[in-house]
Amino acid sequence: MRYMIFIKHPSDYDFSKVPQAIFGAMGEFVEEQTRKGVFIDGAGLQPLAKATRVHLAGGKIKVTDGPFSEAKEVVGGYSLIEAKTHAEAVALATSFMELHRIHWPEFEGEAEVRPLEDMREHPVSERSANHSR
Repeated sequence: MRYMIFIKHPSDYDFSKVPQAIFGAMGEFVEEQTRKGVFIDGAGLQPLAKATRVHLAGGKIKVTDGPFSEAKEVVGGYSLIEAKTHAEAVALATSFMELHRIHWPEFEGEAEVRPLEDMREHPVSERSANHSR
């Protein structure tokens, strides 16, 4: 099953202050997980100043450019992985956070692990009916 792992920070961060050691450790980790067929894709995200939100409420769409002062947490990166079980996906996220603990001791945040919906399990007619509600 595929899982998305979101790395969340309590606030936006200055990329230039991220210790270089974490990049080397993450590179080795990603390379190893890619060889095992676990890591599919992932990346760090640029600061909120470069973000844009497209918000839908009350039938109206509003587009707002960052930065966003009201952000309670910031997604700093993501990984798309293939894991046999949820426990395996959580173990991988835990190992990734351990890299942060060791190589970026000041880091505070969390890894959120979420399984992806398999759209092949839902017939097109069922998906269309759900979207029209």
